[in-house]
Amino acid sequence: MAENLEELDQHIRACIAIFVALLCLTVITVAVSYLNLPVPATITLALCVALVKGSLVVSYFMHLVSEKKLILWSLSLTVIFFIILMVLPVVTDLDVISHTITVKH
Repeated sequence: MAENLEELDQHIRACIAIFVALLCLTVITVAVSYLNLPVPATITLALCVALVKGSLVVSYFMHLVSEKKLILWSLSLTVIFFIILMVLPVVTDLDVISHTITVKH
């Protein structure tokens, strides 16, 4: 908790700045949906904005900015496994290895 009024004022200003940033990113997310981009590009762009919004919420409102290294390492490991689990269906859908190679004589 804040020790004095100046520290409390800085904390309130940071929360307001994060709120404004989240509000702007939400407007950007809605604007992306109205762009005439291909569907994969729209989804990728919207997910990137959502990733930034999520990291702001986790960092400031869940106080991970000031946490110890062990928590940050476990969070990083979780993100790595999440990415692997998201990429795995795409790789198996491509199924490059099991395609038969036809040789014409």
